Amino acid sequence: MVPDTVDDSFIRYRFQFSGGRSWQHCVDMEPDTAGATDLPTWTRLAFHQCAHCPLQVEHSVHCPFAVALVAPIELLAQSPSYERVGVEVHWRGREIRQRTTLQRAMGSLLGVVSATSGCPYTRLFKAMAWFHLPFSGTDETLYRAFGTYLLGQYLREQRGLSTDWSMSELREAYRNLRLVNLGMTNRLRAGVGQDSGPNGMVLLDLLAADTLYSLDQYEGELDRYFAEFFE
Repeated sequence: MVPDTVDDSFIRYRFQFSGGRSWQHCVDMEPDTAGATDLPTWTRLAFHQCAHCPLQVEHSVHCPFAVALVAPIELLAQSPSYERVGVEVHWRGREIRQRTTLQRAMGSLLGVVSATSGCPYTRLFKAMAWFHLPFSGTDETLYRAFGTYLLGQYLREQRGLSTDWSMSELREAYRNLRLVNLGMTNRLRAGVGQDSGPNGMVLLDLLAADTLYSLDQYEGELDRYFAEFFE
């Protein structure tokens, strides 16, 4: 068997704006932000800190999620969220192209930035980030969330660890994620004043809200894909 040598530790997003302007952002799956300097004030942990944040100012000067957002927000918030952009995503040897609004492109990028940022409440979603699906819709997000979590429980079981087949902890994770999304939206609105970043967070939160609703009140959204399992 030929070994898979594709580098899966970086996801590259490239935005092409009208007029020829372009911007590229590389998401490191294993980021090291310890040496980050000259960070804006809005990244400080105490600046509009999420109400349920477990981090303490005495030990963490900056919000890890906010630090991960500095480059995207500074470079992209200068454009209106409704602007049409061309997006290329390079990941696992593939290239995915989409023409969409800056808001939706931002939402896709912020999803993987969130999961890899080091925020205590987004860590559980890092397994999903390793298999990132740009511009995913509600059904795709639901499929990936359920599948990733249940596979994680199977792997825990193989190691003799406790398991959560009812997905109650996933529900709690999504409730916390929605609070984080709200907190980051408020932080960006207060610190940046542009709409692209906050609107991207709002779009990201809509996916989280849909997934949480399906967890709490599953109404067969994915049943048609599994018809053979019910025979």
